[in-house]
Amino acid sequence: MNPIDMTISAPLLIAIVLLISVVGGFAGYYFHRYQADKALKNQQDKAENILKGASEQARLIESQARENAVKIVQAAETEIKERRIELNKETDRLEKRRSELDNRIEKLEQREQTINKRQSQVDKRGNEIDKLYEDQLKKLEQIAQLSTEDAKKELFAAVEKEARGDMARIIRQIEAEAREEGEKRARKLIADAIQRVASEHVAEVTRAVVTLPNEEMKGRIVGRNGRNIKAFEQAAGVDVIVDDTPDSVTVSCFDSVRREIGRRALAKLILDGRIHPAHIEKIVEDETRAVEKIINEAGEQAAYDANITGLHPEVLRMMGRLKFRTSYGQNQLAHAVEVSKLAGILAAEIGANVELSKQGGFLHDIGKAMDHNQEGTHAKLGAEYCKRYGVNSIVVNAIESHHHEVDQLTVEAVIAEAADAISGARPGARREDLEAYIKRIRSLEEMSMSFEGVQQAFAIQAGREVRIIVKPEAIDDLASARLARDVAKKIEETMQYPGQIRVTVIRETRSTEIAK
Repeated sequence: MNPIDMTISAPLLIAIVLLISVVGGFAGYYFHRYQADKALKNQQDKAENILKGASEQARLIESQARENAVKIVQAAETEIKERRIELNKETDRLEKRRSELDNRIEKLEQREQTINKRQSQVDKRGNEIDKLYEDQLKKLEQIAQLSTEDAKKELFAAVEKEARGDMARIIRQIEAEAREEGEKRARKLIADAIQRVASEHVAEVTRAVVTLPNEEMKGRIVGRNGRNIKAFEQAAGVDVIVDDTPDSVTVSCFDSVRREIGRRALAKLILDGRIHPAHIEKIVEDETRAVEKIINEAGEQAAYDANITGLHPEVLRMMGRLKFRTSYGQNQLAHAVEVSKLAGILAAEIGANVELSKQGGFLHDIGKAMDHNQEGTHAKLGAEYCKRYGVNSIVVNAIESHHHEVDQLTVEAVIAEAADAISGARPGARREDLEAYIKRIRSLEEMSMSFEGVQQAFAIQAGREVRIIVKPEAIDDLASARLARDVAKKIEETMQYPGQIRVTVIRETRSTEIAK
């Protein structure tokens, strides 16, 4: 093929390709449009079918609704007819009832007229009786020569005098019977409780006295220029008294635990023989740990002896500090165990909660283990401490109220107080110094003499009873019984004492005549 033929065929080819492309484009466009028209027609057909179905369904629903409405209207008309019938019957019944009530009203009006006539006759008769009574009363006053008011006064005076005498006699009889029965019951309960506890009478009051092997040891304890004794006092927090007492020194401190640590440390230093500041500090630290261990063991042992479980370890540790605390010669930890046992026995006898009563008795004096940095009474401090460690609220109230600083809310609180009094007042439990004893006796007599009508007052039986002699012309029998209760109440409110105090009021009447 020559070059000229090739040149002609290339443009022709391009034109053919372009023509085919244009024809293909038009063909595709018309084919696409045909498909779209066909799809649109199908959708229109579907829409028409849906509209026809919806219209048919709507006609069916409308016909059903009309049928239902007709049925509802028919049912309503039937119910209205029935209601009208019932209303007509009710109306007839009410009309009948109204006629009956009208008849009754007429009868009542007739009866009222009759009663009014009789009342007028009664009033007339009453006026006549009142007039006759007044005439008779005037005649009686003339005969007796006394007015009605004077006669009433004399009668009331006689009745009051007789009633006061009877009242005083009945009060004395009731009090005597109640006292006799109560004392029998109380003696039995207390005796049983004390015998069942059977603890030792008095724990010896331990003085922090350390025995020395010889007099030369005092010089070693003091040291050069007093350095040993100063180091010991500073480390242990106690005072060491070195006096003329042969072969002994005294360890003094208001804190019983620190005093025990100091006593043990000094005894160990004397036994060891090495007494100098460095060794003193080591021994004091060792004995502090040893005493803390003793305190923990003592608290746990006391809870075991009292058969009490479930207390927080910190509460038991604080109770263990009472091992080194005494009150009137009575060890406070032993006292707590004894009170717990007594409270449990009393609670079992009267049907109270035994466990809570035992806990209240065991923990009632825990506040005495607190140090001087905490302000407040031992009852309040103990209650707050136990509350902090989740002790039962009934037990907390028993602790806080055993000295009546707050009200006793439960019978368990009363039992804890009673057990505390029994433990402190039983024979040999405590001892009291002479000065406090004389002061209490004198306070009893002065308090009794402060009441009006008291002639003399004597405290007897070691302050367990106060006898009051009254002026017979100023106080009668009834006032004597009231005076005894008032004095007893004032003693309870103002004095602190172990056990109970009996108040006896004596009224003596003497009549003296001289024969001439």
